[in-house]
Amino acid sequence: MDNPFGETLRKLRLEKGLSQKQLGDLLFIDHSTIARWESGSRLPDAVMVPRLAGCLGVDSNTLFRLTASVDENPNIIMVDDNKITLSHGLNLLEEVITNASIMGFTRPVEAVAYAKINRIALAILDIELGKSNGLDLCSTLLEINPCTNIVFLTAYPDYGLDAWETDAIGFLLKPLTTEGVKAQLKKLRYPFSTGGAA
Repeated sequence: MDNPFGETLRKLRLEKGLSQKQLGDLLFIDHSTIARWESGSRLPDAVMVPRLAGCLGVDSNTLFRLTASVDENPNIIMVDDNKITLSHGLNLLEEVITNASIMGFTRPVEAVAYAKINRIALAILDIELGKSNGLDLCSTLLEINPCTNIVFLTAYPDYGLDAWETDAIGFLLKPLTTEGVKAQLKKLRYPFSTGGAA
């Protein structure tokens, strides 16, 4: 997978004559975090990007643009505790976004574990998830990777106001439809390749 952010970060760091440890010390973080950013397994959050830009002597907008660069083989997840809804949604997503790696989860804890080792481009989350809820899951996923596009899926339109108070990009009513997914793909805050779907 292309890693424009990581490659640029490494180039800028080396131009400044800094090791990963030295840059980490300037940012008060462990050098392993720098290594993960450069490898592409993680991205810095929105608070860290301006600090990083300051240490490297570049405009923060340059780094923000790179964190949102196009991903040719995106990881997409769907989380719904209803197995029938989840199965239908996964099949539809595979038809619409042909180049993606698509995973489904019935339990939020499984989705979080997956997100910790895979950069998620799009997460479609049911709002009611048994004892948990998609609003909390949204916050957790965005802590892991602030550049995740989050779309809420629910049978209850009353949740719309709660959903818009998060950093989600969209809100879909059940059942998931091809048209609904394509409409959301046109609104991505952090674009990725959709395999020509939209």
